[in-house]
Amino acid sequence: MASEVSIGMKKHPKLVDSILDNVLLYSSKYEKIIAGYDAELYLKRSMQVKKKNFLLRFAPSTLRTYRNVKHTITESLSEFHYSAPNVYDMRIKAMNGNTSRLSGPSELILPYFKVNIYSSTLLYDKLLSPLASNARDYYRYRIESAFISNGEVKYKIKVIPKIRSYQLVSGYMIVSNPTWKVRELYIQGQTEYMKYNAKISMGEKDSEEYLPVKYDIDVFVRMLGNDIDINYLADLKYSNIRLNEDGVDIKRKNRHYHDLTESFSLSCLKDSCITDSTSFSRLRPIPLSDNEKLLYRDFALSRDSFHINGNNKKKDYTFWGQIGDVLTNSYTVNMSSIGSVKCSPIINPFLLSYSHNDGIAYRQDFKYNRLFADGRLLRIVPKIGYNFKRREFYWTVNSNYDYWPEKRASIQLKFGNGNRIYSSKVVEKIKDIPDSLFNFDDLHLDYFNDLFFELNHSVEVTNGFFIKAGVTVHQRDAVKPSTIIILQPGGESDGSLDIISELKTRYISFAPRLQLEWTPGQFYYLKGNRKINLYSYFPTFSFDYERGIKGVLNSTGRYEKIEVDMQHHIRLGLMRDIYYRVGAGAFTNKHELYFVDFANFSKRNLPVGWNDDIGGVFQLLDRRWYNSSDHYARAHFTYQSPFLLLTHLKKLTCNVLNERLYFSALCVPHLNPYLEFGYGIGTHVFDAGIFVSYSKTSFKQIGCKFTFELFNR
Repeated sequence: MASEVSIGMKKHPKLVDSILDNVLLYSSKYEKIIAGYDAELYLKRSMQVKKKNFLLRFAPSTLRTYRNVKHTITESLSEFHYSAPNVYDMRIKAMNGNTSRLSGPSELILPYFKVNIYSSTLLYDKLLSPLASNARDYYRYRIESAFISNGEVKYKIKVIPKIRSYQLVSGYMIVSNPTWKVRELYIQGQTEYMKYNAKISMGEKDSEEYLPVKYDIDVFVRMLGNDIDINYLADLKYSNIRLNEDGVDIKRKNRHYHDLTESFSLSCLKDSCITDSTSFSRLRPIPLSDNEKLLYRDFALSRDSFHINGNNKKKDYTFWGQIGDVLTNSYTVNMSSIGSVKCSPIINPFLLSYSHNDGIAYRQDFKYNRLFADGRLLRIVPKIGYNFKRREFYWTVNSNYDYWPEKRASIQLKFGNGNRIYSSKVVEKIKDIPDSLFNFDDLHLDYFNDLFFELNHSVEVTNGFFIKAGVTVHQRDAVKPSTIIILQPGGESDGSLDIISELKTRYISFAPRLQLEWTPGQFYYLKGNRKINLYSYFPTFSFDYERGIKGVLNSTGRYEKIEVDMQHHIRLGLMRDIYYRVGAGAFTNKHELYFVDFANFSKRNLPVGWNDDIGGVFQLLDRRWYNSSDHYARAHFTYQSPFLLLTHLKKLTCNVLNERLYFSALCVPHLNPYLEFGYGIGTHVFDAGIFVSYSKTSFKQIGCKFTFELFNR
């Protein structure tokens, strides 16, 4: 028997604080207590379509419905494997449902069933947990009741967010005294197009007390005039639960702990998956309700009728469903034994970006993959893009053949059109002339189109240390001659610009190249013969050396290029991150005409930054400055946090997932130093940033950058 005793927070504020202190203290200990487990996961999804229109065909595939079917049910049974700190693997054993196209749980919903309830964040850093060490900064707590059950005093604590945000939740938790373990957690939250509530019940015996055994999740989709209710019910049965000793990761006692192969021991074998309803009924751990049995009965009758009456309408609807996937989702076309082609969506705004200097740009990616039985992999990635402001079309083809997967040894071929570039010898002739003598804007310094070809061989000689060697060939063709407007006629600059009359219309360079890259403490796992690198807590260091040779393939110039680089991603916890990158480079031993074209410091046709496609690059720097000097030094820094400056703007905070601070610095002649400061926000729909730049400590300009992220979070 359980007896309840009501406790008012106002009458016992010290008791509330004392209980909360214990809960948060013990949560930090319980967070790392599980080293690993194996489990059987049963997951049932029930979807009811109350209202829909044709726009639903272009929504993410997890919301896809079926014609004339307003209530669908799908079930799956999977082997579930976990290893600390955050490695999950799942193999689907059986599936069942009242639809003709069965699929396993989508990647959008799986994080809801991979919950460490004591972690400071939930859903892979998407939610700030009410059990986080700093949770008091964002949540208020109230004890609603206390009761005795199984000889323990238990408290029901209500959780209330202080501000509106997609990254905060409301609800309650039930904790027990004196162990202060969470027995039940109920949370409510929302995203840009749905609301959800989740009830998580913890185990009652032995090590299961630290793990969820049941999930009951309701999702309410309200989007573009569509109204859908979805319920997810999950049941877990654990085996082989392994605890850490005193909260210390057991793997760290092993000198080979960077090898996480045991954590990825399962694989998805769809060919062996059970899909017939009779076999599934013998495996189902939870009986169906009468209504669910009726859904399966109606489906069986409709399928019989379907085979009798034909399937033209079904094919037509399937076609339009596939068109929706092509338009707004990344999609994969499997071609039997030949391989698979993965394409980015066609009309998803995620493909569009806007920046102050480059205007609107569009890109499209294609990926061909062929995995051989022995682990060898062939990958071909064509990319195309168009810049509307500059009316320039870009294309590249990257291809890799991993022929020795254990050592990540591969042959890499890359070709395409690069940045429009100008001769750096011209810049050397004019860089010492005072800016007042000529008009920089009238120099056609995008003087040459660039067609490039790269062939490299790469091998990981030891864990985290790569050696890459190859050759780089550039063919640069003149677009149009430069025009110099002398602002002070008769100045000493007249003779120094004679170099322009000596320029040719085509230049070819041939350069052997050596790259060294080292990431200390690289975590990895082996999948068959393939070594797959995961992450590291340390920076990645790289050294790049290139030497131009005259006369090979009609090459016209000699030079040496050296670059060094270091970049690092630091996770601070509680949904905060730091990204930084520093590097330097120089051209040396220059003979005849040469082109400054650094590997790490160059203007990307379609720039890709770090986590948000914004950080890690200069947003306001004119593209001509990338080729204006034979040496450079640069640094980038980004700090990301969910609650930074907008915490008190409640109407705006709800839609902001994170805020970012940017800083970039560059040292080259004439711009020493060049600085950029920026502030940005990330939402479910777009990322945006505003930047200001300074040259030689004087204000230069202000600009912005947008990238669209619809359905891509």
